[in-house]
Amino acid sequence: MYKKRSVLVFVLPTVLIYTCIVVLPIFASFYISLFNWDGVGSMVFCGLSNFQKMFSNDPNFHTAIRNSFVLAGASLIIQLPIAFILALVLANGVKFEKFFRTVYFIPVIISSMVIGQLWLKIFNADYGLLNMVLKAVGLENLAQPWLAQTSTSFGCTVVPAVWQYVGQYILIFYAGMKGIPEDYYEAARIDGANSRQTMVSITIPLMTPVIKACLILSLTGSFKSFDLVYVMTNGGPLHSSDVPSTAMYANLFGSHLYGYGSAQAVFIVLECLIATLLLQLVYKKPEAELT
Repeated sequence: MYKKRSVLVFVLPTVLIYTCIVVLPIFASFYISLFNWDGVGSMVFCGLSNFQKMFSNDPNFHTAIRNSFVLAGASLIIQLPIAFILALVLANGVKFEKFFRTVYFIPVIISSMVIGQLWLKIFNADYGLLNMVLKAVGLENLAQPWLAQTSTSFGCTVVPAVWQYVGQYILIFYAGMKGIPEDYYEAARIDGANSRQTMVSITIPLMTPVIKACLILSLTGSFKSFDLVYVMTNGGPLHSSDVPSTAMYANLFGSHLYGYGSAQAVFIVLECLIATLLLQLVYKKPEAELT
């Protein structure tokens, strides 16, 4: 009983802080979403009409939802496999292992605002590095205003978003691989297993909890992505590169539609929550088999 009380004393401050800065704002956002409110005047109750508008009468938000799924798909299909392969190479021991491990992680610790400004210079139509390289190799016909076109603007934000956090997942995968006992690999080598077979039969199954954690971080990070898109395109041109967070921000602080913007905030929370719960269900059986 004394130990339980000690644990409660140490956990309680964290629970209170989490409740104040996460739980209460979520409920407050849901409450405000039930009203039409400009942030200054009286609040007019409208029920679920803001949610109805969001799903049926707002094509720009539909585009934002689609973009968030595209970003999530790029993270799952491109970002995580690359991170896993590089982590596997590092974990197997390469020359300058610590150096590469540090270099891969540098983009993660740099502010997303700085990353956005860096890639703005790369995609700039007049002096951008990408157009300069294309012209230098004789492909000037491919040079274009990448961030000013509806067909390419969002893709230009996906590239740095995927690139920036590869290093984060490399370190997570790397730590998980280093935590696998070497005895398993030695037994597999004695049985004649090659590197591909050991990866499929030992590394991936034992990495299941780590892979699940990376999937959750990747999906929720994609669904609530904001800073890079805001810095590089601010959702433009013509809302073609909007994601739910930038659309929410524009409605809250640009159009002063606090009720509608709060409804979009609730949607983002639910989107992340549903993705997390689905992954928990998918990995429930594999994790049970490990224990």
